[in-house]
Amino acid sequence: MIKVEQVVKKFDGFRALDGVNMHVGKGNIYGLVGPNGAGKSTLIRHLTGIYRQDAGDIRIAGEPIFENRRVKERIAFIPDDFFFFAQADTREMMKFYRGLYPSFDEKMFFRMQEYFPNIDMRRNIRQLSKGMQKQVAFWLAISCRPEIMILDEPVDGLDPVMRRQIWNLLISAVGEMEMTVLVSSHNLRELEDVCDHVGIMNKGKIIVERSLSELQGNISKIQVACQVGMPKLSPEFEVLHMSNTGRVYTMIVKGNPKEAAGAIMTEGDRMAIVDVLPLTLEEIFIYEMGGNNYEVKDILF
Repeated sequence: MIKVEQVVKKFDGFRALDGVNMHVGKGNIYGLVGPNGAGKSTLIRHLTGIYRQDAGDIRIAGEPIFENRRVKERIAFIPDDFFFFAQADTREMMKFYRGLYPSFDEKMFFRMQEYFPNIDMRRNIRQLSKGMQKQVAFWLAISCRPEIMILDEPVDGLDPVMRRQIWNLLISAVGEMEMTVLVSSHNLRELEDVCDHVGIMNKGKIIVERSLSELQGNISKIQVACQVGMPKLSPEFEVLHMSNTGRVYTMIVKGNPKEAAGAIMTEGDRMAIVDVLPLTLEEIFIYEMGGNNYEVKDILF
């Protein structure tokens, strides 16, 4: 659905995008993460047709996005810093969106009012809190029934209940409409609950792009309680990190978790217990990236 190949964008000689490659399949929820200055916002402005790349190719559903009204009508974008007309209330903005998007579903808009009970549709949106303005932006965007939704920090500033509400509505829309979602966020813990693919960006490039199942199936945390000595693994497995507290050793291992657990050896084969623990998405990236990309490591803690 979204295909980015070798995209370059320069600003006064600085390469904000340095040969970006990214692929987002139809119906996927794709999490885009990276440190400040990595190029995420610049990439999103290309995906929404605001910027034109200096080199490379961007295709949305097989078509170029820049100055392509037909494709833009299929995309809803919620930036971190959204805009509403000075005196507009929610109903007036609904009419504006209805004029822009042929797919806008007015019945759905009024039906969704129950999910945003604290929003007074007759009140000037700019008089609402930032969190409420973000709710209005999401309400309007999802009522467009877009094929693609692009979100920049979509739940930042919302309370925990509304954050969960937004994510649930998003997941339901993906299931019901086969909507494709790209989410840019620093919050890996939340992305882990909703995304099926993740890309991590650094210095103008996507440096890791994988499905969650692939990530979680190829790296694990294994705890071993040894009577003597320390555990060892055969060379076919890569130990990314090892630490211990007394006789309990914790190993971060690349490779099939069950096979790795079965291949652990201890001195004299005297082993008390082996326990395979799930890694969070944050931990996976920290250990995958190691110390080579300290900016990436910093944002994941």
